Amino acid sequence: MRDHTKLRAFDLADELAIEIYRATRNFPKEEIYGLTFQMRRAAVSVPSNIVEGCARESQVEYLRFLEIAFGSLRELHYQFGLANRLGYVNKSISSRIEDKMIEAQKVLGGLIRSLRKNPS
Repeated sequence: MRDHTKLRAFDLADELAIEIYRATRNFPKEEIYGLTFQMRRAAVSVPSNIVEGCARESQVEYLRFLEIAFGSLRELHYQFGLANRLGYVNKSISSRIEDKMIEAQKVLGGLIRSLRKNPS
């Protein structure tokens, strides 16, 4: 079993989930079951799938959960862009969250590529 707390990808995903929860606090009330819910769900899915993958015994399953996490991260990236275009995100935090999302994609993507090259 792998220790998710030792993965930079997990740390970034965890930080991002917290940032997304904070950023969506001020979204319009009519979005509580819409974009707010979708973004929070996607944000929590990223670190959750990393943790679940780390708990799996096989490398194939580990990689599969990391790929699911990456998909959720890309989904969140789109939703965050939409929220920005709708004017829901505070401009003072927007670039910080965007930068963290890009960094998380690079780190998680790098981990996935590394595992695909060395599947053992």
